Amino acid sequence: MADQLKATHPDAALVRAYLDTLRHQRRLAPISVENYARSLARLLLLLDGGRLDGLEAHQVRRLLARLHAGGLSPRALANALSAWRGLYRWLVRHRGFRDNPCQGLRAPKAPRTLPKAMSVEAAQRLLDAGPLDGPAMLRDHAMFELLYSSGLRRAELVGLDADDGRLDLRSGQVTVTGKGGKTRTVPVGARACQALRAWLEARAGLAAPREPALFVGARGKRIAPSSVARRLRLWALRQGIEGRVHPHMLRHSFASHLLESSQDLRAVQEMLGHASISTTQVYTHLDFQALAKVYDAAHPRARKK
Repeated sequence: MADQLKATHPDAALVRAYLDTLRHQRRLAPISVENYARSLARLLLLLDGGRLDGLEAHQVRRLLARLHAGGLSPRALANALSAWRGLYRWLVRHRGFRDNPCQGLRAPKAPRTLPKAMSVEAAQRLLDAGPLDGPAMLRDHAMFELLYSSGLRRAELVGLDADDGRLDLRSGQVTVTGKGGKTRTVPVGARACQALRAWLEARAGLAAPREPALFVGARGKRIAPSSVARRLRLWALRQGIEGRVHPHMLRHSFASHLLESSQDLRAVQEMLGHASISTTQVYTHLDFQALAKVYDAAHPRARKK
């Protein structure tokens, strides 16, 4: 749908060039580029044939108001405005546009939702699996141990190769390339190393010849991100974990549990690969919730009579 909308607009080539910049120069993840494409397609549709260089700030406000009236959430509006602003910033720098009509505009504030993390007990129950029958089970156990041990994003996990040296089990560390092409090295815990060694011994039973991927699917090729999520849901059900469990929840749990124990926000920021510490600070709210429960239970003046 996004491609069709761009193709019918006179400024389609400009939008495609900007998306190519995001894809090849800024090296954004494919899903991020698709989100930008969707927001920019929406802009071109709203312009209804009007040109990008004719848009003014008051018109951008009206477009946002139309989207808001159409039921678009504050978070989606903020994402759309951010994409539009980025496009115009690039057009000013590289295509001679005079100004950025989105500069200084703000979308309605969305309520900040805290990331959902598992309790330490639930994480232990999830990963302390019984007998692992066959290569697929060993693979799943290794994937989930690594996600929780090192706080990897799903795309970072899927992108790992078996023999490129980025996974070093002897020193207990893994090097991954995250958002924006940024590389970081994070520790791998003893339990995760043990699970990974077991998987590497069994990997030949699933992997196709000359397949470089560390984790492979049923056909022997690099496992798909959707397969990781599906296998985790099944694994959680098997382990008796209630509620929806997804790969990013293991990353949230890694950050929350590490921060609760260490209180070192900067170290957690580095291991998560966050560009800004403000992104990491959301986990201090999770930590505060845990502290508040302890306070309510222990402080003599906190308990209701």
